[in-house]
Amino acid sequence: MRVLMINTPVSTHLTPLVPLAWALRAAGHDVLVVGREDVLGAAASGGLNAVGIGDRLRLDDMLIERLGGKRPLQSWGRPALDQLSNIGSLWMPQTLDVLPDYLDLARDFGPDLILSDPIEYISLVVGEKLGVPVVQQRWGVDPISDQARTTGRTWFADVLAELGLTDLPRPAVLLDPCPPSLQLAGTTPGTPMRYVPFNGNGRLPEWLRRDSRERGTARRVAVSLGGRTLAYHGVPLMRNILGALGGLPDTEVLATVEEEYRGALGEVPGNVRLIDPVPLNLLLGSCRAVVHHGGSGTAMTASAFGLPQLVLPQLADQFWHGDALARVGAGITIEDAARQDEPEPVREAVAALLGEPGYTKAAGELREEMAAMPAPLQVVADLEELAGAGRAGR
Repeated sequence: MRVLMINTPVSTHLTPLVPLAWALRAAGHDVLVVGREDVLGAAASGGLNAVGIGDRLRLDDMLIERLGGKRPLQSWGRPALDQLSNIGSLWMPQTLDVLPDYLDLARDFGPDLILSDPIEYISLVVGEKLGVPVVQQRWGVDPISDQARTTGRTWFADVLAELGLTDLPRPAVLLDPCPPSLQLAGTTPGTPMRYVPFNGNGRLPEWLRRDSRERGTARRVAVSLGGRTLAYHGVPLMRNILGALGGLPDTEVLATVEEEYRGALGEVPGNVRLIDPVPLNLLLGSCRAVVHHGGSGTAMTASAFGLPQLVLPQLADQFWHGDALARVGAGITIEDAARQDEPEPVREAVAALLGEPGYTKAAGELREEMAAMPAPLQVVADLEELAGAGRAGR
């Protein structure tokens, strides 16, 4: 079976799909990623072959310019649910420019199946043109994909009309790695598949190996604001978090901070260790709680490890990850910008996550729910049947 992966130009939209690509490869299938330059590094990190079509869009630069020196939450606040329909507007117009090249590549590659993230609509058009089934996979709690179809329908209106369609095609299968208890109510139902953490490739740091044997009894808390929050003017937020956690007794704090931001961050409390970004699945096994921005990769990975979480959301679906974790009792969310910048609410929230057993219990139940979902390799058998039926129908 030949599988063509088509992805939106955001690297963190690709990484959640990598474990399924591994399962497909392990089952003997060919997998090829196609996307803009923005995602080729993520494909390479996952050990996947890729083809670049289209220049790098540099979406981060566009957002930073719009933020005006503030972080997203300060500039825009929490979006209403229907505002999430605008998520893809930064790249959808440019998608139409490269659609002919995507179609040419797809015809040359001859896929039996197309795999994409849930707001990548070029995949649906290519699948419709070639008569190939399309499978889309969510990232986690999903308030976006149902909303964003409205924008996609508008941007692709002319292309759809050429195909004789009045709406975007639906994927043949929508895979959902989010445990049912955590998923947003009312979202289009999906096919369950276990979330397997992949946070990028990287070496296990020597200090972390030694640390697992030598460290004392202090409770460890990980602080990770993802790959973009600090770039989005989030250094003051990180400074407040670390200052707040400096006051917690018997607590060691590991904070992932790139070297370029450490000068602006300044001196940190004695119980804080600044570390280079490392794949979270290498780090979280030694932790008791996680503080993060609500990104799907971080929230889902921490959930897979059964860790209580403090979520400090900044934009998009991050708020809904915080909502969901708080709803099931596995986390606390602080979404007010002013309260995020005060040490007391942050310190009190983390102290509660560490000290109140209900959070640990709920997080453990969430981990068990995720572990009971079908592994990607089990899902591959169903995808093979889907591809076979598609071939028979062509």
